[in-house]
Amino acid sequence: MLPLTDPQLRSSFVNASQRERKELTLPDLDAVRWDDIDYLGWRDRKNPNLGYVVVEVDGGPVGVLLRTAEGGVRSRPQCSWCEDVHLPNEVVFFIAKRAGAAGRKGDTLGTLVCAEFQCSANVRKRPPLAYVGFDVEAARLQRIEALREHVGMFVRRVTAA
Repeated sequence: MLPLTDPQLRSSFVNASQRERKELTLPDLDAVRWDDIDYLGWRDRKNPNLGYVVVEVDGGPVGVLLRTAEGGVRSRPQCSWCEDVHLPNEVVFFIAKRAGAAGRKGDTLGTLVCAEFQCSANVRKRPPLAYVGFDVEAARLQRIEALREHVGMFVRRVTAA
């Protein structure tokens, strides 16, 4: 992912009001390892019910504001973005208000995602050897590409009219 600045991040959010964009708490951008992530995701330090995701779509950054769903999950779910079956972390159900008129009417989309947005690290882990001759590196690269597709598809669905 290409490095982004504070103004680029704030202006990228498609489903946030001007006030929400202004008040969002940014991560430490100097500490982000841009080459090691497929999207930038973080939880708000001031309001842990809020999450933010920024991904490159069609050559530019697109941000989505997420809120955790009320209530709990009965069983341990699988992240729908990284699809890691050996998750070392929790998965949370996030809800995103749709962009534009649909969002103003109250339309939302939901998704199960790693609680602290660790998907990029999860897909880069070496997968277990499935069988003799299994190409571990090809499987890892396939998981990275699948993550990019899943996040991009979710963001496109949020922005769709």
